Amino acid sequence: MGNHSDNHTCVTDDSFKYNLYGAVYSVVFILGLITNCASLFMFCFRIKMRNETTIFMTNLAVSDLLFVFTLPFKIFYNFNRHWPFGDTLCKISGTAFLTNIYGSMLFLTCISVDRFLAIVYPFRSRTIRTRKNSAIVCAGVWILVLSGGISASLFSTTNVNNASTTCFEGFSKRIWKTYLSKITIFIEVVGFIIPLMLNLTCASLVLRTLRKPDTLSQIGTNKEKVLKMIVVHVAVFIVCFVPYNSILFLYALVRSQAIANCSLERFARTLYPITLCVATLNCCFDPFIYYFTSESFQKSFYITSDLKSDSLCKTETALTTQVIPPAIREEMSVQAIRNGRDLMSESHF
Repeated sequence: MGNHSDNHTCVTDDSFKYNLYGAVYSVVFILGLITNCASLFMFCFRIKMRNETTIFMTNLAVSDLLFVFTLPFKIFYNFNRHWPFGDTLCKISGTAFLTNIYGSMLFLTCISVDRFLAIVYPFRSRTIRTRKNSAIVCAGVWILVLSGGISASLFSTTNVNNASTTCFEGFSKRIWKTYLSKITIFIEVVGFIIPLMLNLTCASLVLRTLRKPDTLSQIGTNKEKVLKMIVVHVAVFIVCFVPYNSILFLYALVRSQAIANCSLERFARTLYPITLCVATLNCCFDPFIYYFTSESFQKSFYITSDLKSDSLCKTETALTTQVIPPAIREEMSVQAIRNGRDLMSESHF
């Protein structure tokens, strides 16, 4: 694949990305579908008390599932290097990807800010941390990410080349320079830099609060639990999104010829597919955030296991009652009473 400018010709080859995308998308589709469907089931049917954090997590799970549902089309495209599904579905697929990446970052930021308010300002934030305000914030996030994703898909996203059709690639230098580069800068600032700063700031302030045991006792939690929450949250954000967005900025510069350097272009076009695949793995990692951030989510697992144990015990009791004859059951009861009296006598001694 070549990238041409008026002053130089830089030949690059990033065809390895097709097999890489196909393999990674296949894994993300299977794991993401299972984990996010299970998480959404927990939020909708197992967790009775829906608080502010649960609302953010439910929207994050929905965002992940919307992206996961488009992956079969992307898997077919990357393994066959041909998009037969039309321009409309290509737009939807591209919009779902952008919505998931930046929607995930914004919803994770909402969770981080919510936890920060709950831990650092547990009493003063009660009027702010309401389900109504959380729903309003979620609606604002959806409007923002959908408008950004749709705006990136306004132009024709499919291109016919040598009897094969591409989807969301092969754009000319003019489109990159006049259109895509501006969109990239906007989504980088709003969808990445600001959320990154907010997440790091909230994490540092919460860590500072851990030095005050009185505050932790007021909110009814412990230091170890808060530390796990911060580590998992920040790790998912940094591992999945920082490499991708850092390379995306450089990738946009070399594709729009703002930087005309063959070495940098090869570097960007080689790392961009790799970091993009890592970014898509956030669909599989988000359930870990649900588990370590929400106590209700943790308890739902225990409740489910307890219900299974109770049902098993009831089944065994019913079977035992049916099999043992009444006379033997009566004798066993008398023997149990005698044994109980013997144990009480031993305890007195």
